[in-house]
Amino acid sequence: FVIFLIPCFVISTNIAFSCQNANDFVGASSPGDIIIGGLFAVHSEMLHPEEDPIKPVIQNCAGFEIQVFLQTLAMIHAIETINNSTLLSGVTLGYEIYDTCAEVTKAMVSALRFLSKFNSSEDAVEFRCNYSDYIPRVKAVTGASYSEVSMAVSRLLALQLIPQVSPASSAEILSDKIRFPSFFRTIPSDFHQTRAMTRLICESGWNWIGVIATDDDNGRFALESFGVQAMANNVCIAFKEMLPAYLTDSTFHTKVDRAIEKIVKETRVNVIVVFMRQFHVLKLFKKAIERNVKKVWIASDNWSAAVKISTIPNIRQLGIVVGFGFKSGDISSFQEFLRNLHEKPTENNKFLHEYIMLLSVCAHLEYHDFQTCIANQSQDDLLQNDGSKPHIWRDDFLNANIEPGFIHSTILAVYAIAHAIKGQCKDRDCKDPSAFTPWELLEELKKVIVIDDDKEVKFDSNGDMSTSYDVLLWKEIDGRMEITTMAEYDAEKGGFIFEDEEKKKDFLALKKVQSTCSQHCRPGQVKKVTESPHTCCYECIYCPENHYSNQTDMDHCYRCNNKTYWAPLNSTTCYRKTVYFLAWTDWFAIFLLLLSAFGVVLVLSICVIFTKNLDTPVVKASGGLTVCYIILFSHFLIFLSTVFFIDVPTEFKCKTRQALFGISFTLCVSCILIKSLKILLAFSFDPKLQNFLKCMYKPIPTVVTCTGIQVIICTFWLIFRTPFVSQNFSIPRAIILECNEGSIVAFGIMLGYIAALAFICFIFAFKGRKLPENYNEAKFITFGMLIYFIAWIVFIPVYATTFGKYLPAVEIIVVLISNYGILCCTFLPKCYIIIYKQETNTKSAFLKMVYTYSSKSASSVAVSQVSFDSKSSSLRATITDSCKTENDSVNGNCHFQVPGQPLTKGKVLPKNAARTMVRKRVSSI
Repeated sequence: FVIFLIPCFVISTNIAFSCQNANDFVGASSPGDIIIGGLFAVHSEMLHPEEDPIKPVIQNCAGFEIQVFLQTLAMIHAIETINNSTLLSGVTLGYEIYDTCAEVTKAMVSALRFLSKFNSSEDAVEFRCNYSDYIPRVKAVTGASYSEVSMAVSRLLALQLIPQVSPASSAEILSDKIRFPSFFRTIPSDFHQTRAMTRLICESGWNWIGVIATDDDNGRFALESFGVQAMANNVCIAFKEMLPAYLTDSTFHTKVDRAIEKIVKETRVNVIVVFMRQFHVLKLFKKAIERNVKKVWIASDNWSAAVKISTIPNIRQLGIVVGFGFKSGDISSFQEFLRNLHEKPTENNKFLHEYIMLLSVCAHLEYHDFQTCIANQSQDDLLQNDGSKPHIWRDDFLNANIEPGFIHSTILAVYAIAHAIKGQCKDRDCKDPSAFTPWELLEELKKVIVIDDDKEVKFDSNGDMSTSYDVLLWKEIDGRMEITTMAEYDAEKGGFIFEDEEKKKDFLALKKVQSTCSQHCRPGQVKKVTESPHTCCYECIYCPENHYSNQTDMDHCYRCNNKTYWAPLNSTTCYRKTVYFLAWTDWFAIFLLLLSAFGVVLVLSICVIFTKNLDTPVVKASGGLTVCYIILFSHFLIFLSTVFFIDVPTEFKCKTRQALFGISFTLCVSCILIKSLKILLAFSFDPKLQNFLKCMYKPIPTVVTCTGIQVIICTFWLIFRTPFVSQNFSIPRAIILECNEGSIVAFGIMLGYIAALAFICFIFAFKGRKLPENYNEAKFITFGMLIYFIAWIVFIPVYATTFGKYLPAVEIIVVLISNYGILCCTFLPKCYIIIYKQETNTKSAFLKMVYTYSSKSASSVAVSQVSFDSKSSSLRATITDSCKTENDSVNGNCHFQVPGQPLTKGKVLPKNAARTMVRKRVSSI
């Protein structure tokens, strides 16, 4: 194998911070059976020489970071606590902690030393094809502070699969076990942090924000992750500003000024998300205070709990700072450790020694100035003042700068490694450094379970610990800016947990801040995207009719789910359409029902009158009681059919009402047709017409046939195209329940058939319109048919153009008009005679009327024929006058021929004898 030596470049020959050998490079160390490495950015930057040419020399650092220094102390405290416990049963842990100065280059040098072979005097890293039995200097590494550094170091440590457990590196890419197989962390990845930020932004009603990040791997990956989460939740990024990763970059201040200018210019952006390191945020905020910028600042876990930023003078002028910090635990033992820190030796802890020197230089200053003084001192400056100042101790400063989340995660990382070592040491002598290899410890670490605040925590398949976040709010209390815990964010469930109502009120107060490209669209409105490339910039327009939106900022309106609902313009919900039909309680329906009821009463009254006057000539001349009963019964059914046109339509009503009306009306018209034939036959003197009428006059077969045809029509209608209940949506906000006739053709055939019968009846009745006045039934039948035709002719266009719940009422009116017309014209004149002209309702009056009519029907009184059909009890008489001159009539010289007998010429009957013969024939009727 080949051996690589780690060079140590000498900076100065007599400076404490110089590197004369590899051990001088170590920041803090302690011996032990098993050594754990540590990588922390105790300084914020590495000094770069201005000399030319640049030489490969590891330079000193500047910008002492108290918060990171505390993390190194937390690691030391955790290791000492484990060594003083029974966790490892006599096996002691040692440590070697290095300062990365936030530089990948310097961190790589430290990582090379971790890879060097154990007990190698030359700190050599052996090149091998197989490191399975290779024993490096350390068994595991804690750190680094920044994701960019961890990415580089992890790739190097992966050569020997040395476990690396970071308490602070949160970049989402580090969860990739293919590229970083030996990397673990005791914090969630940025995926959960950016999702938590997006959740906070959404719940606060913001969608138009700015983002500022450092131009390094950590900043770029965080920005990418946040961009994905923002897009998924309809949050738009108005601008992105990237600041140089190193403060020594010549463009740093220019880019800070440009970022501030962008923030000031974008007046609608009131929320800024910041993914930067603490010293970047410090510079940015100082410039923002100068420009009087007041926004809501959302802090990443890097600086959300940074006391040195929260104590900047006039920090309250910046507005609201809310951020996400790692979940803290019980660190009371660490605080006790800090109180006794001044008793600890500094020989093996250069960080502690440097801190004591910084105290000596800056102790006379106030709190924030003291902090600034420490941050601005370089190692070179301290070397010049070493020994010139007395040592002063201030433990309050350390406690004031504790960031609980980082301290807790650092301690948790050490304990996770210790539990993994415990698993390896069950059946091995771990005092021997070669007892196990790092890759075996790596496998054990994947299975380790640590008890944290009485909860079991472990690494998931990505090497992350799914701990939660504290939602931190910077709140001014008693004139000082305090960092308070407002809520807890559950990374697994993705929700906020509040301890009390007061903290929830602080959370809800964030909603008062508006940070939107456009005003929120209220429920009832919808977003209309404008020409802007951002979906958050839009106009609000009303939802059209029959559409609604029930939330703010909806992208589209929902359509009312079916035709039974409707929505007006600008609606937040759908309303059920009002169902209309001709109800019983409707005033018009009541009026029509009263008319129908009156018709029924009228039918029953006529029936009673005719029954009581059964033997009178008027009733007999009407065809007898049986025919009258049939006609009156059909009128009753017609009035009854109107009931089925009212109230909620049902299948039964729809099928019954037209069939009942059609058959009943046909029966009525058929009977009236027979009466018309009978009347015409009785008083017709035309031999040809009389013969035709005799053939046609078959009462029962005619009625049965005519009615039977209508029954067949209705039956076919009900079978093949039956009427049904339908919903009419022609009115926008209403549903009309109505009966669909099923087939307009069938409906038309039914009505057309009735009209045809009525027309025939009308023709026959019209023929007999000049019959005896008191008994001229044909004339009234003609009037009844005329009323029927007029009503139904008007009905057709009205029915075709009418819609709504009163459509059935149109048909009811026509039915009532035609029914009343026929009923009144058929029976009321007879009732009038029966009641008011009883003197004419006698047999003698009837004979006189017939004789008078016969006498006036011709200029002669010779009766040529009288025929009588006793079987049908109806009068069939044909009287032909054969008197040639008026003188013959006066003298009574008229010829009279008895039906069936030849005429005897020269046989002259006196006038009185002829009159007697007619009276005898008529009296037999």
